[in-house]
Amino acid sequence: MDALTNWIAVPLGYVMEWCYGFIANYGIAIIVFTLITKIIMLPISIWLQKNSIKMVEMQPAINRIKAKFFGDADMIAEEQSKLFKKTKYNPLASLIPLLLQVILLMGVVGVIYNPFRCLFHIDASLADAINSVASSITGINVTESSIQLTAIELIKSPEHYGSFLALAEQFPSIDVVGTLETVKNFDLMFLGINLTWNPSVELGFTLLMPVVAGLSAWLLCIVQNKSNVLQAEQSKANKYGTMAFSVGLSLYLGFFVPAGIAVYWVASNLFAIVQLYALNAIIPPKKYVDYAALEESRKELAALESIGGKKARSKEDAAREKADYKRFFKIANKHVVFYSEKSGFYKYYKEIIEYLLKKTNLAIHYITNDPNDAIFALAEAEPRIKPYYIGVKKMIPMMMKMDADIVLMTTPDLDNYYIKRSLVRKDVEYIYVPHDSASTVMGFREHCLDNFDSVYAVGPHIKDEVRAMEKLYGTKEKTVVEFGYPLIENLIDSYEAMDKVQHERKQILIGPSWQEDNLLDSCIDTLIEQLYCDDYHIIVRPHPEYMKRYAPKMEMIKDKHKDKIGDGLTFELDFTTNSSTYQSDILITDWSGIGLEFSFATLKPALFINTKIKMENPNYEKIGIVPQEVSLRDRLGVSLDKNELDKTAETVKMLIESKTYHDSIKTIREQYFYNLGSHGQAGGEYIVKSLMAKKSK
Repeated sequence: MDALTNWIAVPLGYVMEWCYGFIANYGIAIIVFTLITKIIMLPISIWLQKNSIKMVEMQPAINRIKAKFFGDADMIAEEQSKLFKKTKYNPLASLIPLLLQVILLMGVVGVIYNPFRCLFHIDASLADAINSVASSITGINVTESSIQLTAIELIKSPEHYGSFLALAEQFPSIDVVGTLETVKNFDLMFLGINLTWNPSVELGFTLLMPVVAGLSAWLLCIVQNKSNVLQAEQSKANKYGTMAFSVGLSLYLGFFVPAGIAVYWVASNLFAIVQLYALNAIIPPKKYVDYAALEESRKELAALESIGGKKARSKEDAAREKADYKRFFKIANKHVVFYSEKSGFYKYYKEIIEYLLKKTNLAIHYITNDPNDAIFALAEAEPRIKPYYIGVKKMIPMMMKMDADIVLMTTPDLDNYYIKRSLVRKDVEYIYVPHDSASTVMGFREHCLDNFDSVYAVGPHIKDEVRAMEKLYGTKEKTVVEFGYPLIENLIDSYEAMDKVQHERKQILIGPSWQEDNLLDSCIDTLIEQLYCDDYHIIVRPHPEYMKRYAPKMEMIKDKHKDKIGDGLTFELDFTTNSSTYQSDILITDWSGIGLEFSFATLKPALFINTKIKMENPNYEKIGIVPQEVSLRDRLGVSLDKNELDKTAETVKMLIESKTYHDSIKTIREQYFYNLGSHGQAGGEYIVKSLMAKKSK
């Protein structure tokens, strides 16, 4: 405390003494003193304003660094450090005004608690003697911080003044009387409050001080949250956390310290508000900050942070993820890695993996975002399959650190969104594996395949689309592997092995998608009314996702047609088997992928209803290729617009009775798919060939 008094409080005491001598009111002197300190600190405040603007100006770049290296704290810190050096920004600069504010506050506390030394400049030995007299009168320990304030009150009291005059004999060389008169005449009152009083001791009117101090801090925080260039961009948690701390500190200062300190604090907060508006007028943030870019970058980062939703994981899954992450990167020379978004995606890789297990000695590294993926059970029987559970968010840094030769994935948009190419190896080959047989130009986002090295093509239509997109966008030429689609082969095999059932009443399957304007939401009533008769058995089988999202809607549809349920109408809500799908004589669908699968597997026609088309790429027409799911509709059956539904019954009758579709669909199937009948062999062979080429290099 002595060092504080010597180096901070004493110099500030001279400033306070000058203010009092100029105004002759302690409260106003404290306010003027506060204003002077704000003026002295103005250059630092201006520097801080510029530094804060620079920080917000950089925020779009910082957000994009966080997005680019999402989940990799070390890389984010390294890139941010480079950015700070490049822009000459010091992130610790904002601490300087806070430090100065604390130093000033401590100085003011020192001045108010030590007026004999800081304001009146009383000889130290005389000051100690005065404190001793005050202690003997009140019983307060002479070491108490408030002893000098107590002594001032006693000196002002006619009852005790004489006790202090007696010190004149003890200090003949000092003008004790003049000193005591100076202290006695010092005006400590401000707005009816004695500024030496402590609200925690002197209850009553002084209790207003902590309230006013808290209100001033609250008002300052409100203004800063709205108008301070840096604070306005902080999260609500940070804003209100700062507000709670500031108001709490102000209440504490106002209640447990002399009222004079609370006056300083209130004045400091109010002057800070005025200063903030002045600085915003002189150095307007909008002149330097691109708020549109800031908002765009914030949305990009928020999209990543929302990946995976807010579903809480168990501690076991979190620990398992951490262990699998470490285990993956401990293994050197990883040749082949498969990435699966969830259980069930193994079916797209099944034939490729089985080929590699049979024909090579490669280990199969299989990353899945699903802790309950069936791959873990498969790995128990096949030790060469190495499965890893990695959550979606942790997947982001994992992919950026990928160190394998080849990565296969069914997820498009590589490097366009959260799944990035490796930053540690530039020679990783990324292969896109199809998870349906439709086109890529309309059902996927624009540029969906740009950043892959190789594409496993279902058929010639995919090869044509890839080459057309490369030409249009000027992207690198990819290796297009004539792969095929093993899933359709499995469906064909399953259907051919199935016992065919001859239905007395022709069986019609209505299998809609779950997208906007699907059959269930747009025209299911009309379809049922058109087809319900003794000749047909109608099965309505909604998409599983529709049931997950809109089960109440499905119940309403069932209830509306409950009088027809029986031999003529069935609502099939059990998805454990799909036998009814392929046992049906005809399918009615919208834009669901089941349309192509049904016709190609069974060689039976389908009726396609032209509901609102599912379109991820609104610019698909500039690619110059008609999507197969559009062009095939009238080759695999008949398509009707919704205003033509009155033709449903006659069209279904024609399609069921026609004898020409079987052979024509078979011909289309043979032209549509590569390597039909070889069950993914081409995919496995390409991996072996590619690894051999890499090894030779």
